[in-house]
Amino acid sequence: MIWGEPLVLQGDVVRLEPLRPDHASALYAVGQDPVIWRYLPTVQPTSLHEMELWVEKALARQAAGNELVFATIALASGRVVGSTRYLDISAQNRGLEIGWTWLGREARRTAINTECKYLLLRYAFETLGAIRVQLKTDSRNTMSQQAIERLGAVKEGVLRNHVIMPDGYFRHSVYYSILDSEWASVKQRLETFLHAKS
Repeated sequence: MIWGEPLVLQGDVVRLEPLRPDHASALYAVGQDPVIWRYLPTVQPTSLHEMELWVEKALARQAAGNELVFATIALASGRVVGSTRYLDISAQNRGLEIGWTWLGREARRTAINTECKYLLLRYAFETLGAIRVQLKTDSRNTMSQQAIERLGAVKEGVLRNHVIMPDGYFRHSVYYSILDSEWASVKQRLETFLHAKS
């Protein structure tokens, strides 16, 4: 299996498909909420053209082999509801990160985010043979930290002054990981959550 090869991942409520330029319009429509962009290291696209540039940059990083970017599709409506990606892909070290995950308002607090993480983690561990998947978030983003901890990820620590944000803020990043030896219990935990919501 090739690390960084575009693919489609589909569950019961969501489909993750390779990001394409023609997703920009739908992403712009669902990405109007400033809350989405508060902790991401990029400015909020305020026009369709800016979202097209956002997609273009994401695809350039994918072409460089560093990332694999998805559009998140709600199966019930067939509509784009957000985006997520694999990043910091290291086939040599059998590790990657899941991040840049954002959802429009209608998709939040649904099974969509849980199933997204489940599909991405399952593919990483069971198909790619990853030994480590990491997640990180802004130290100010307590909701994200709670969501990551809910997955069963282990908090590793904080990188201080890790990222200079678009507004000049020096962001501290909180790092978490899941190891291959922990995947079985995390998988069971996520499946319990998903069955409870179905």
